Amino acid sequence: MKEYYDTRAPEYDDWYLGRGRFSERERPGWEAELARLGELVAALPPTRTLDVACGTGFLTRYLRGEVTGLDQSERMLDAARSQVPGATFVQGDALSLPFADGAFERVFTGHFYGHLREEERARFLAEARRVATELVVVDSSLAHSTVAEDVQERVLNDDSRWEVYKRWFNGAGLAAELGGGDVLLDGEWFVAARAAP
Repeated sequence: MKEYYDTRAPEYDDWYLGRGRFSERERPGWEAELARLGELVAALPPTRTLDVACGTGFLTRYLRGEVTGLDQSERMLDAARSQVPGATFVQGDALSLPFADGAFERVFTGHFYGHLREEERARFLAEARRVATELVVVDSSLAHSTVAEDVQERVLNDDSRWEVYKRWFNGAGLAAELGGGDVLLDGEWFVAARAAP
């Protein structure tokens, strides 16, 4: 997956912004809900936050407090450093976090959890609970998907093709998977849940 995200880094935000290959997609209400998501992330209390699989920093830029972004892709991190110059960025493995127990107060992740298979989900949740007391997960809503999980073929701007495992959620289902907690957003396009151990 590292190679996929290295390759996708320069075009990743096109998905959020409806540019490039995403410019002709019908996504009614997307912009308003994306703005709502940004407001929700910005409204989280400022704290020591680790953004796991931060990508280009698209959502990282809304986090307040002392923010560290982690990603396996150096090209994603280069984009994130430009987008969020006040944060610290670290290249590393999201399933084996290179931080001490309790190093953060919150783990945040956007559009990462839905790419994890069952064993990987267990590892990620254990690592998140090890390094922080709170977990906030943002992912894709089940409302516009005909299936709960799938292996998708994704075509990038260079016409390379990649198989990517993907899951979609409703708010209650995501919160339950995280061990209970609050549904922060249960939208048409995005879901967010907060869990505390």
